Amino acid sequence: MIRKNLTGKQKSFLRSMGMKLDPVVNIGKEGVTPTVVQAVREAIKKRELIKVRVLQNCEEEPKDAITVLAERSDVNLVQVIGRNGLFYKRNQEKPKIDLPK
Repeated sequence: MIRKNLTGKQKSFLRSMGMKLDPVVNIGKEGVTPTVVQAVREAIKKRELIKVRVLQNCEEEPKDAITVLAERSDVNLVQVIGRNGLFYKRNQEKPKIDLPK
């Protein structure tokens, strides 16, 4: 289930940070596989905010693939633009991003 506990102000803050990021995880021809889900979980644990890209050869619709990946990875889906998605999940042990309230 996609988490929806971010306010509009927090999403706006994260979107502005996400503009500078390069995609860390790519969804390819196979679609959303357990390997891709594991890669997202590992990356989000280290960085808290990551960008995901759906490649041209993916058979799924980009928005659908990104939504499914967010659900399976248990992260907040901040934004979907074209073939790119922005994910956020706070690291409870060592938070790096201080969200506005």
